[in-house]
Amino acid sequence: MELLIPLSSQDPRPLYEQIYQYIKDEIRCGNLKPKRQLPSSRELARNLKVSRSTTQLAYEQLVSEGYLTAVPRKGYFSAEIDGILPPVSEHTAREKEEGPGIPAAEKWTVDFSPRGIDLDSFPFSTWRKISRAVLKEEEKEMFLKGDPQGDLSLREAIRDYLHSARGVNCRADQIIIGAGNEYLLMLLSQLLGRDAGIAIEDPTYVQAYRVLSGLGHMVYPVAMDENGMKVTELSGLPVRVAYVMPSHQFPTGIVMPVRRRQELLAWAKKESGRYLIEDDYDSEFRYKGKPIPALQGMDTDGCVIYMGTFSKAIAPAIRVGYLVLPPSLLEKYRNEAMFYSSTVSRVDQRILAQFIGGGYFERHLNRMREIYKGKHDILLAELKPLENRFIIEGEYAGLHVLLTCREKIAESCLVRAAENAGVRVYGFSGFYIKKEQARENGTIVLGYARLGEDTIREGARLLIRAMDELKEDPV
Repeated sequence: MELLIPLSSQDPRPLYEQIYQYIKDEIRCGNLKPKRQLPSSRELARNLKVSRSTTQLAYEQLVSEGYLTAVPRKGYFSAEIDGILPPVSEHTAREKEEGPGIPAAEKWTVDFSPRGIDLDSFPFSTWRKISRAVLKEEEKEMFLKGDPQGDLSLREAIRDYLHSARGVNCRADQIIIGAGNEYLLMLLSQLLGRDAGIAIEDPTYVQAYRVLSGLGHMVYPVAMDENGMKVTELSGLPVRVAYVMPSHQFPTGIVMPVRRRQELLAWAKKESGRYLIEDDYDSEFRYKGKPIPALQGMDTDGCVIYMGTFSKAIAPAIRVGYLVLPPSLLEKYRNEAMFYSSTVSRVDQRILAQFIGGGYFERHLNRMREIYKGKHDILLAELKPLENRFIIEGEYAGLHVLLTCREKIAESCLVRAAENAGVRVYGFSGFYIKKEQARENGTIVLGYARLGEDTIREGARLLIRAMDELKEDPV
């Protein structure tokens, strides 16, 4: 398809941001239907007469926020966003009712999206240097299909990193490389069997629920307390798998204590064939104390399936994730699923292996921790005037914070007040699976990773003004 994007030299926004905003608006208002293929970044750049890096940057931002899906060797497709973040659909409905006027994009002075990363800090020069070096290697084998589990050099680099940084105990042959968590969950589904019931934290990372339930699994949302998933509720459910995020739960930010981890491991080992899926999506970004060791490191019975990705730590467009299979599932994989080819380009795997093995990844992580901590500290400092009326949670890790109103003001009122001030925030209820459990508890989510420091200050200032104007409104 062809996209006719009106670019203006009078617009103060960079060209990539104009492209990004136009496509985002087209998806949100329904003009770009779900699963619609977009032109390649090269083709779009040629049509718009801009550099390819401009269109690539716009696409990467859209992928990181979930508006586009990048499918290896096929291209970019518009994503299904209905139901993921309810405030978006509410805003869209109001925009349609209001008719012509200010375009939706121009209503947001600041968007505190919990998706996305700081792309301005990506080590482009290092990545280019490694890419050139890899492509200069006249190694024919690199252009063959390769090992279905992924290149050994990358698996060894990941193993070494996971052991030193996350306390994961595994061999390189237990690791499977895949193009994103969705593919890895589909592969895992085949190993577990489609009849396996799966328990999942509620609230949670909704995409995991969508993938697993879409594959035919019965997925049972399990309530959480201040320590994470309530293990006592598993006994009454027909499940043999539990999906958890113990090091930094999304979106609550809860860090599961040792005792609750032991309870989960005890549940898993109680019956043969039970497993825990540990999603360790952003454990690298912790601002107080050391990173929390992985649950997998405590497992002595082969019950934990460890899952990770480089989407937050490096960039979403890298599209590289990995599974660490326990011995029992590794044997099943070799017998029943090893005929699947690797979904990640061997060239990309080689680049990433050298990026990790050469120490560049560790340096990049250290730099990003400092950058994100700086943004995190600025946001908390700017929100201080709200402390008497709001509880701030999740402030020690991750890339977002939660703001919970101490007064009886509904979430929808908070979202609407922020919207009227030009600030986009996200209702906490949008991350629940059991919508009846998603009470209007007056909690909003503020992401800051992709925002500049001045933008964070401006967003906080506008948000404080909007909250100050709110009167108590019964839930």
